Amino acid sequence: MIRKRITALFLAALPALAQLPPVTRDAIDAAVKKTLAASGVASASIAVVKDAKIAYARAYGDARLDPRTPATPAMRYKIGSNTKQFTATAVLLLCEQGKLSLDDSVAKYFPGLTRANQITIRQLLSHTSGYEDYYPLDYVAPFMARKTTPQAILDGWAKKPLNFDPGTRWQYSNTNYVIAGQIVEKAAGMPLFDFLRRRVFDPLRMHSAIDVDRDQWSAEDPVGYTRFALGPSRPAESEGAGWADAAGELAMSAADLALWDISLMNGSILKPESLSALTTEVLLKNGAGTGYALGLGVSNRDGHRVWAHGGGVAGFISRNMTLPDDRISITVFTNQDDPAAARIAQDIEQIMIAPPADPQAAPSLETARRIFQDLQQGKFDRSQFTADANAYFTPQAVADFTASLSPLGAATSFVQTRAGDRGGMRYRDFSIRTATRSLTLSTFTTPDGKLAQYLIHPAAAGN
Repeated sequence: MIRKRITALFLAALPALAQLPPVTRDAIDAAVKKTLAASGVASASIAVVKDAKIAYARAYGDARLDPRTPATPAMRYKIGSNTKQFTATAVLLLCEQGKLSLDDSVAKYFPGLTRANQITIRQLLSHTSGYEDYYPLDYVAPFMARKTTPQAILDGWAKKPLNFDPGTRWQYSNTNYVIAGQIVEKAAGMPLFDFLRRRVFDPLRMHSAIDVDRDQWSAEDPVGYTRFALGPSRPAESEGAGWADAAGELAMSAADLALWDISLMNGSILKPESLSALTTEVLLKNGAGTGYALGLGVSNRDGHRVWAHGGGVAGFISRNMTLPDDRISITVFTNQDDPAAARIAQDIEQIMIAPPADPQAAPSLETARRIFQDLQQGKFDRSQFTADANAYFTPQAVADFTASLSPLGAATSFVQTRAGDRGGMRYRDFSIRTATRSLTLSTFTTPDGKLAQYLIHPAAAGN
């Protein structure tokens, strides 16, 4: 019954899928299928947000290999460490209520932990505390197959000597988030998941979200797989109850995690100052950057701000990224412990932020090449140019073009290197190579297809 409800809710969102043009959807499908085929990963579930709306959601491959069960977009996948941004959000929501502060010391809540009076909640959430990671391995060690509790994790790892002085280094540690989760429960007076359900999941209609430590993984959910070297996919041994906790206890559909990404773009859950704290890089005491905020990695790639995180628990990998200024997010889940999720997310990112297709690229290239050949032969068809360009191409200009280009011989390479819009026209730059010279060509084309510019220069050294 629960599964039918989740599927119905998912299908209700399908009209939004029209936002992506068919060529973009086809490119995404091809990229995902290529990586799954190359990696042997059993399945992937994706959600793509464009203009702050879910634009595409699809699943590929098999959620279960025996018996074979095709993956569907409504299925939940374990998201591992993508849980951390929700734990950090719970802290910030409690800060908004005045129940705690990012600058509170850990000692206020757990005075028995190592140097707790010198470590702040902010340092827990930014991995700058120095507490040793209890789960650094990418497989389930024997001791982790047994059930545990958050208190046992704190006793076993948060009472050890620190790996470094607080605030002096960045080092990923799941222990930080188990402590943070316990602080949330003390301040909120309820389990972390109940708090998140009330303040985040229900308001955003993220109905598929569950706590895998409390909610049973059903026969309708995907199986997590692993491989030993290049061997066949085999069911992965799961962590014992309690090990994921606030560092990685959540599971949900890709579309539901995308709803969270949209809320970050829109600021619909957190107040502006809290959202800024969640997504602003934390600096070390010496001023060095960490590339990490609170439960989110932060970066700037080619002018695009990115908030991102990965996650992994036995047999499941997740990758989630938000490009807030582009109003785009990309969510990828796989049910196999393989880097395929990150590769798929990267491919989709490139597809989503690539320049729009230029349908006139090929004919424009052919026109530019033909004019080059004509000029080498002393020909010049003025009907192809605007009045301004014809004024530029005086008889002397045409003569100089011909005299200088003719000795170079035929172009051995003629390639468009750049394109864009300016002044109501389309500009295109080209690289031209002959047997003896390398040249650059700059053109501007008006909406009616006439050339307003055709300028050739020697290419810079090394081009």
